[in-house]
Amino acid sequence: MPVFYVGKSIDIKSSPGVVYAFLSDFNNWRSWSPWLIIEPDAKVKVTAGGKQYAWEGKRAGSGEMKILKENAPHRLDIVVTFLKPWKSTSAVWLELKPSATGTLVSWCMNGNLPFFLFFMKKIMTAYIGMDYKRGLTMLKDQLETGSVPSALTFQGITSFGGCAYVGFRTSCSMDTMGDTMRQDFDKLFSLINDKPDLTDSIPFSIYHKWDIVKNKVEYTAALQVKSVPPVLPNGAVTGRVPAVKVNSIIHTGSYKHLGNAWSAQYSMQQAKVFKWKKGVDPFETYLTTFRSTAENEQVTEVQFPVV
Repeated sequence: MPVFYVGKSIDIKSSPGVVYAFLSDFNNWRSWSPWLIIEPDAKVKVTAGGKQYAWEGKRAGSGEMKILKENAPHRLDIVVTFLKPWKSTSAVWLELKPSATGTLVSWCMNGNLPFFLFFMKKIMTAYIGMDYKRGLTMLKDQLETGSVPSALTFQGITSFGGCAYVGFRTSCSMDTMGDTMRQDFDKLFSLINDKPDLTDSIPFSIYHKWDIVKNKVEYTAALQVKSVPPVLPNGAVTGRVPAVKVNSIIHTGSYKHLGNAWSAQYSMQQAKVFKWKKGVDPFETYLTTFRSTAENEQVTEVQFPVV
């Protein structure tokens, strides 16, 4: 069978003993699971003692996890058995090492795919790596602050009325996208400083291309405008998002957790909850003001055009 390895790490400001005690009880995993947040209706059963965990969902599939070996506070060995969408067994482990600020947590997997899915090895490695990264980011917040500032509201199918926009189209790595996008929006806000009648001041981002294997993204950071100005700064682009039906998910919380909403959208598309309208790129609209809203209270609507 085609085999693959995934490993992601994060530094948490808490002692190895505290982190290990939290991780070694599956009752605590719901608060930071990258899969349960995108399908909150999935059924979960944790056995007494918190050492075995089973799940079943329409999009998350089904399976179970069991703690095989504990070496506190250094390593936790787990076996994961997937039942749906296909049967497989994977070795998963969490390693904890003291760091300058607390604990370096590494989440690792040795996985495998059925022979007929050999061509998916690279993309599965990338997808699971993204899931692990989302989960570790939530784990860090949970252990450092006592909560995860990320909540999803599933709006279902709604209508977007369409708009003209001015923006900057950028290609960059997914790791640097946050900083790059902030620079793009700084340029956009400078553009409208002395032009109050130009825009409706609604910022949004259109995502044209994701290449998770190569860690690349292409997007346009944009502002909705009432009319396209005759003179634009270097590098600015204009365009129009058509009136279209969208599947809408509202994310409330820090932008660093926005991947939860995007993962939920893609999982719903793959599960055929909706059919993506080809030719219209998905986008996210920022419903709260960047600079005057606390990070954990930011509200963003992620919209996938649908047929």
